[in-house]
Amino acid sequence: MPSTVTVNGQIIGQAHYATRAVLERLLAGSGTTFHQCVALNATAGDGGTTGRAELVARLTGTLKTDRATAEAALGELTGAGLLEETPGDDGAHLALTEAGRARQAAIRTGTAAIAERLYAGLPAEELAAAGRVLTELTVRANAVLADPV
Repeated sequence: MPSTVTVNGQIIGQAHYATRAVLERLLAGSGTTFHQCVALNATAGDGGTTGRAELVARLTGTLKTDRATAEAALGELTGAGLLEETPGDDGAHLALTEAGRARQAAIRTGTAAIAERLYAGLPAEELAAAGRVLTELTVRANAVLADPV
């Protein structure tokens, strides 16, 4: 790897697509799409139950996708028995089923192994700096997207 690389959209995009391809290979083995994976992880991160509207907002905001795509992913997950609708005081909720918990746990284990392999040997301070830069780029890009130019 060259010691001096200029960070730009091309470099970031190449890293994104390469790592995404590795993840997609893992997901294909479980029959899970990327959008479904994000929804399962978000639900697990919320303790196994989350508001449907909040999950749709999270998917559309994070993945920069439309509501129909997010709703389709949730429909596929409920249809496959990985999420189930539950009533709530503040509207419909989605909860991981036992099968959903098992699928999400298997994906989490697989992604941890991938991350360990990909990040092995990279200095912690460089990873921390990259994390700060990418987080700030995300904030700035989201601000541009929010601007109704």
